[in-house]
Amino acid sequence: MSGRWIVLAACAAATVACSVGPAYRRPAVDVGRRYEESRGWKPSTPGRIERAAWWRIYRDPVLDGLEQRVGASNPTVASARAAVAQAQALVREARAGFWPTLTASFGRDRTTTIAGSSTLNSAGLAGTWNLDVWGRTRREVEGSAASAEAAAAALAATRLSVRAELATDYFALRAQDRLVALLADTVAADRQALSITESRYRYGVAAEADVVSARTQVLASESQQVNAGVQRALLVHAIAVLLGVPPSRFSVAPAPLTAVVPVVPAGVPSALLERRPDVAEAERRVAAANAQIGVARAAFFPALQLTGSGDYASGVLATLIRTSNLVWAFGPQVAQTVFAGGLRRAQAAAARAAYDASVADYRQTVLSAVQQVEDDLATLRILQRQAAIARNTVEQAREAQALTLDQYKAGVVPYSSVITAQTTTLASRETALNVRLNRLTASVSLIAALGGSWHARAIAR
Repeated sequence: MSGRWIVLAACAAATVACSVGPAYRRPAVDVGRRYEESRGWKPSTPGRIERAAWWRIYRDPVLDGLEQRVGASNPTVASARAAVAQAQALVREARAGFWPTLTASFGRDRTTTIAGSSTLNSAGLAGTWNLDVWGRTRREVEGSAASAEAAAAALAATRLSVRAELATDYFALRAQDRLVALLADTVAADRQALSITESRYRYGVAAEADVVSARTQVLASESQQVNAGVQRALLVHAIAVLLGVPPSRFSVAPAPLTAVVPVVPAGVPSALLERRPDVAEAERRVAAANAQIGVARAAFFPALQLTGSGDYASGVLATLIRTSNLVWAFGPQVAQTVFAGGLRRAQAAAARAAYDASVADYRQTVLSAVQQVEDDLATLRILQRQAAIARNTVEQAREAQALTLDQYKAGVVPYSSVITAQTTTLASRETALNVRLNRLTASVSLIAALGGSWHARAIAR
């Protein structure tokens, strides 16, 4: 008799390959054949994004060292890494549903009555196997695996975001160092103008008001220089937090801004489906939601369960394990919900609605990714023209300042003209610096928008 049940179990197990629910296909999204903003954009310098570390394109060893540290010590990255471990554990949990559950037991019951007392010793082994006839467990594993892949993509997206933020803060820090040096030059030039004005005043050529104005200009430049130091400290603190260390234990020595805006080949929009980790995450969420439809549909079919048990029972512990004391049972159980007030249909409808929502989120993520690339391409293209204008403006302002100072020495113009020329020169140099920083920031943003050096092959499918 037991042989028949074994054959029945084997036949039932062979039907596991039957899974209800729709087969998964990645949703289609129309992203166009090329980027509109790439037309007319002329990269200024040669460069290449390395496979493993995109930030090395800027050729800054300090930035390289910081980027290597942030991937291992950032708390946000650590949290995302733990989420991946949790998701992988849930996959193993779902796969456990393919296997039977075995339970061992041992008991000793003592019963006392008026007639006397008796002791019953028992030991047994029971098993339950839920056969995945309709593919419910298989769909649960499929959904858990897709969720784990989504978590892995989310980890990659977090790393990319944190590293892009670090690069942005680092370039802002170096721009602040450049601004401090620029203001130091301005203070030196203002002090030289003050010295000239004081000399002219001693000889009775200039008025005392010119001396006061020159001193005021020096103090104003010194005040700006101090404020630049404050902004630098805030940026150092921000970088320390990204690295996961207290600001009091972290410092970055001042250095010039040497990075140049690199060439970032944009490729084609469809590549974002494989290059962007957030897009891959959204797509894996769709796959997980699709699997849940199968789980919900499997609930409409009867559940087949094999159960078996073997127990030894005896009043004498020493003779417990004997064939004569063995009681065993083995057989199938079929269960089908007859009425649940529309619960199964509601669950299936909810799973379908969740899938539709995940598809909409996926398409929105793809469109937002394309928009970000278009925005960054437009920013780089426009800032490239602005940078040329800014450089020309600085040259003209410096020339105008030198001419105005010579005219003041000759007594042709008042000192107010010198102050105006100095202010214009400083403003033009700050503008040029800001344009350069904005171009570097936009290049980092574009690299992040293109997925950095990540590819969907990095997650197991």
